[in-house]
This record gives sequence, structure tokens and C-alpha cells, in this order.
Amino acid sequence: MDKLALLSVSDKSGLVAFAEALVKQHGYTLLSTGGTARAIQAAGLPVTEVSEYTGFPEMMEGRVKTLHPKVHGGLLARRDVPEHLEQAKAHGIGLIDLVVVNLYPFEETIRKPGVSLGEAIEQIDIGGPSMLRSAAKNHASVSVVVDPDDYDRVLEAMGNEKQLAELRRQLAVKVYQRTSAYDAAISSYLAEQYQEDAPDTAALAGFPGTLEFSLPKTQDLRYGENPHQKAALYGRFFEVFEQLQGKELSFNNIIDISAATYLIGEFEKPTVGILKHTNPCGVASAMNLCDAWDQAFATDRQAPFGGIIVANQTVDEELANRIREIFCEVIIAPHFTDEALALFAKRKNLRLMIAKDGVGAESLKDIRSAVGGLLVQDRDQRKVYPQHCKVVTERQPTDEEWAAMMFGWRVVKHVKSNAIVYASAERTLGIGAGQMSRVDASKIAVWKAGEAKLPLQGSVICSDAFFPFPDGLIAAAEAGATAAIQPGGSVRDDEVIAAANERGLAMVFTGVRHFRH
Repeated sequence: MDKLALLSVSDKSGLVAFAEALVKQHGYTLLSTGGTARAIQAAGLPVTEVSEYTGFPEMMEGRVKTLHPKVHGGLLARRDVPEHLEQAKAHGIGLIDLVVVNLYPFEETIRKPGVSLGEAIEQIDIGGPSMLRSAAKNHASVSVVVDPDDYDRVLEAMGNEKQLAELRRQLAVKVYQRTSAYDAAISSYLAEQYQEDAPDTAALAGFPGTLEFSLPKTQDLRYGENPHQKAALYGRFFEVFEQLQGKELSFNNIIDISAATYLIGEFEKPTVGILKHTNPCGVASAMNLCDAWDQAFATDRQAPFGGIIVANQTVDEELANRIREIFCEVIIAPHFTDEALALFAKRKNLRLMIAKDGVGAESLKDIRSAVGGLLVQDRDQRKVYPQHCKVVTERQPTDEEWAAMMFGWRVVKHVKSNAIVYASAERTLGIGAGQMSRVDASKIAVWKAGEAKLPLQGSVICSDAFFPFPDGLIAAAEAGATAAIQPGGSVRDDEVIAAANERGLAMVFTGVRHFRH
């Protein structure tokens, strides 16, 4: 009986060379469909159309072509069960030993701008997943290939039954991972498209009743947060970022890069941020990146050692020369000039990352592990402008204070709670992060400003959550702050407002909290 291989692929890379090896080196008879058959025929290789093999034509614009007993019987028949073999022979069903299928490009289709629902639905593969699942179920006898990268592995294993049996097990697992990811992409897309029809409020808010996602492993990491922890990266990280040089990214690098990207997305003017352990330790906007760097670095000249630097415009030679004065782990920017790249190339371990244009993080959900499950929330994207704020003190803020508060409010959102930022217009002066007490966070911010020799007289204080007592505001006034921005909402708001009025501070409530745990 002929050895049958069924090939039906959307991604035709490597197809002809693989098909040629199957025919000429291993004696396979090829079955195929549509464009795959035409590509094989164009290469001068013999191929039988599935419609000819089954005696049943493709129909309904190709929606029905491989859903036939001669296809699935040939895939599912157990070679060790005589009744299966007798039934296959009785019905003229050939045993298909090899299936090569990759699916319609649904995920790529829905990522295209302006794609319609109808276009997306036509890229939902039916026959492909069905054949993959049938072949993978019977992987004891059938080799099933879903990824062109595996063609060489299959050819290498042919002729070695032990090696081929082990490879079939691996390929079957890969099939179910792929079909699971494919179904998850479809269900997530349709849930998003039809959420207006959803019966429950969670779905209306963009949270389906069942969370389904499947991400491919991008790479194994050297270790996790610490050397004794194993780790791996999953998903599309390297579709968002391109690494130009430097050591392989670590677990901590990737976390820091994500935090830096979220931070820099807050600003339109030339801006530089310096982060350490996901916390900003200096941020500034200016007319150019060099001035922004000088002011951001001035906030804290010690913490940036081994940190992450992010800029929202092209890094040129002048800025590269300034950055080279300190040791840092990663620099992120939309572009680097050739001169800057030449300077950074002298530090081979320094990781340079391009944040690719047109790919934003604003649509991502925030997903964290919890005991027994996952927590999922919308990212904190709420932007606040002066018209959204309520002045609660007797004194109105000056224009300079408004500018400083709006800048500092964007920064404090990215500082671990309890978070305090002292700022002047478009630059940070002192940052206190991650303290159990808001007063302690303020004290650290004041101490940091003192260490940097940055006076706080005339600064503004920005707090990610309300002041529960007047003491935090009083400490800010004593440090030199003349205005404060906070969410408000404490049962002691009146006491805090009174303390501000007694000291001549202007204070505004945003009504928006920015906890970051």
C-alpha cells in the first residue's frame, strides 16, 4: 500500500523542499488541497488533489474540502486493531502516515488595522484543526506537523522507528498547544466583538466569564528574579521590542522594560526616565533629550547605577556620551543614531532596545498570579488634566504649580505605593516609593532631594492616594512645598484642607487614586 502524506498549509515556507524529499527520498504519495497542491505541482512533483482522492468536490468557497471519512478514517484508524484495518480496506480508505497542516492566519488577520468581523471569520480554519486533532490523537502511528520549523526533524527521524516514535509524541503535544492557542485567540476576539450582547456586567466590562489565553514560549531565561528560580518568557514581547545589542535579557530586565515603557508613554515632550526595580528615580521633560537627561539624572545620582533608561525620542551621540558616564543595564528608545550605536557598542553587555513604532501597551490587561488563580484588571491609564481637578483650598494654584502638579501626577502613578513625588515644572525633585506609611514616603523623598542638593522650596507634592492625616501635608509644607495634588476621599479631608489653608498651600483633589502594588 502506498505511503500517504497529506499536505495543506497556509505558510508555504519550506514546503517544496520538504515535499520533494518525501517523494524522492522516502517514497510518499502526496495528497493536497488548493494552493498547496498548486505549489507542489508547479515544482514538478506528483500530487493528488484531496477532492479527487475522496471523490467529493471542494465546495462552499473552500469551507468544505477535507471533512470526509476517507481523510479522517485514514488518520484515525489504529494500525494495531485488525477491525480498523478491515473497515478501512472495505471502504477504500488509505492509511495516512503523515499530515502537514498549518492553520489559516487568524491571529495575523485580526492584528491588521481596520479588519472587519467578516474578514476575521473567514480566517477561522475548520478542516485544518480537525485533521491536526485526528492525527495527533493517533500519534502512535501518524506523524503530524504544524510548524515548518519541524520539517528537517521529521526527515531526519524517518528510517529510525525509535527516534520517529519519540518525535511523534513531541509533535502531538505541539499540535494541541497550537490548536488550543488558536481557539483561545478566536474565542477572545469574538468575545470582544460581541461583548455588547453579553448578559453579565463582567463581560460588558471586557472580562469574559471564562478567561482563555495561550501564549507561545519565546525563550527560556537564565533564571527568574533570583538565580535559584527557573523562568521563561511567553508571548509577543519581541514583536514590541527589538534588541540591538547586549546580553540576553533577564527576568528582571523584562519587568523593568515593561515598567519603563508604561512610564514613558505618559509624555509627549522630549522626556527621559530613569528606573530602578520598576520605580522611577528621576524623570524630566525638556526642549531636548539632553536637557531632560540632565534634570532626570540630577534627581538621584546614585540609584540609577545598574538601572534602566528610557527616552521617547531618538538617542543621539550627545546624549549617548552623557549616559555613558554611568553604568546601566538597559537603554530603551524608539531609535538610536549610528553615532550613538557606535559609542554604546564599546559596552558589549549593555542592552539596547528599540520600542517599535505603532505597538502600544495601552490595550494590555494587567495579569498577576494569585493563590489558586489569576487577577486580571485594566491597566491604569486614567489621565488627569486641570479641568478634572477640584481646588479645595482658599488659594488657587499658580500656572507654574499647575504645570508641576500635572507632571508629577503622571510620574507618581508609576511609583510603588505608598508613593510621594516632589516636582517642579516638568522634572522630579524627590521620590519616595513603596513605604508602609505615607509620611515615611514623604520623608524619603525629602531626604533624596537633600542628597541631590535640590531645594524643595516652591515645589509641589504629589500623592498617589489621599493623606489619611494632616501630618503628611504638614511635613510637605515644612519641606518647602507650596501646592499638593492628591485624590482626596479621606474621612479627615477637612482636617487636611485646614492644615493646607493654615500654611498657605494650594491643594487640588483629582478624585482618582493610583495605587501600585
